[in-house]
Amino acid sequence: MHLNRVDMNLLVYLDVLLKERSVTKAAHQLGISQPAMSNGLRRLRDLFEDPLLIRTSDGMTPTERARDLEPMLRMALQSLEKVVTPRHHFDAAESNRVFRIMASDYAESTLLPALLKRLSDEAPNVALDIMTPSDVNFSDVEQGRVDMVINRFDTLPQSFHQMTVWSDNFCCMLSKNNPILENFSLTNYLKARHIWVSKTGYGVGVGVNPDDVQRLGFVDEVLNQLGKKRHISVYTRHYGAAMLLAEENDLVVTIPARAAHLQARNDRLAIKAPPFEIPSLLLKMVWSPLLHHDPAHRWLRRMIIDVAEEIPAPYF
Repeated sequence: MHLNRVDMNLLVYLDVLLKERSVTKAAHQLGISQPAMSNGLRRLRDLFEDPLLIRTSDGMTPTERARDLEPMLRMALQSLEKVVTPRHHFDAAESNRVFRIMASDYAESTLLPALLKRLSDEAPNVALDIMTPSDVNFSDVEQGRVDMVINRFDTLPQSFHQMTVWSDNFCCMLSKNNPILENFSLTNYLKARHIWVSKTGYGVGVGVNPDDVQRLGFVDEVLNQLGKKRHISVYTRHYGAAMLLAEENDLVVTIPARAAHLQARNDRLAIKAPPFEIPSLLLKMVWSPLLHHDPAHRWLRRMIIDVAEEIPAPYF
C-alpha cells in the first residue's frame, strides 16, 4: 500500500474510535456528523481489510487486528502531531505565519478588509495569502495545504469542519435611470436584462449553461419554482464588476445585501428589495480535521468569527 493513497484523516478517526468504542461518541469528539463517522469506519474497514470494530453485548469491540494497530497508531499520530503543531502557545503579536485562505469574491470584499484591519492591530507580522476558488480543490483543503475556505457551498465532504460566518439577505441594484425603478414589480423584473454573478464551491470553474437552472443558483432556482425565468445578459464571477455594470440603464443585478452595501453611497445606483422571496445566503468557513487542533488555526478561526460579528448587517 502506498502512503500517498491513504487519507490521513482516517487514521485520526480510527484512533478516536478505538478510544471511544462508539461511532456516536467519536463523531462528537471530532466535531463531525455521525453519518460521516460511519462512512469513515467503512473506509477504514476497506483500507485494512478487517472489520476493526464489531458490535457485541459489551458495545463496539476491537478485533485482534485493531488491537495490534492501536499502540502503533497512537505512536504515529503523536509523532505527526509534534511535527505539525507549534511547540509553544501561538503568540499572534510575534508570529510571522502566512495563512492561506481561499475566499470568494463576495467574502473577499465584505469580510476580509475588516479582518486585515484587526490583523494590523493584533498581529502585524501575520500575512494572508488570498486564493480564488479556481486555485483550490478538495484535496488541498483535506490535506491542510489551505488553512481556510470562506465561501457559500452547495455540498461539502462530511469530514470537513465548518462554521457559519453569517447569514445574508438578497437585494437588487439598478440604475436610478432604469425605467422600472418606480414600479419594481415581478413583471417588470422579468422584463429587464439581468447580470448573473456567482461562484460557489471551489476548483476550476466552467462556463455557464443558461438552461441548467440548478447550477445558476438561488435566484434562478426560486424563479424556476415560480414558473418564471429571467433574461440574463451578462455572466460574471466578480461582485465589483456586477455592481458597476448595474449602472447601465437597463440592467439589474440581484446580489447579497452585504455586497450591495459596498456601493450604498453610489448616487447612480438604487437598491431595492427583490419582488419575490429569496432564501438567505449562508457564508461558511471550512477547514481540514488535520488543522482543527492547531493553536494558530484556532486563533484564526476565533478572529474571523469575532470580526464577522462586529460587522453590522445592512438594511435597505
